Amino acid sequence: MNGIKWNLLLFATIGALSIVGIGISLGEGSYIGMIACFIILIAVVGYGFKTKKKMRDEGKL
Repeated sequence: MNGIKWNLLLFATIGALSIVGIGISLGEGSYIGMIACFIILIAVVGYGFKTKKKMRDEGKL
C-alpha cells in the first residue's frame, strides 16, 4: 500500500461512529436514533464499498 487513502478512512470512521450511535441510542431507548444511525451506516458503508471498487477498477488501489 502506497499511502493512506483518506477518503476510505473517513468512510470507515463515520461507519464506526454510526455503530457507536446505534449502541448509545439503544441504551437511551431511542428507536428513532437507532433507525437513523442504521440508515447512515448502510449508506456510508455502501458508498465506501462502491468507491473502493471504483478505485480498484481505475488502478488506484
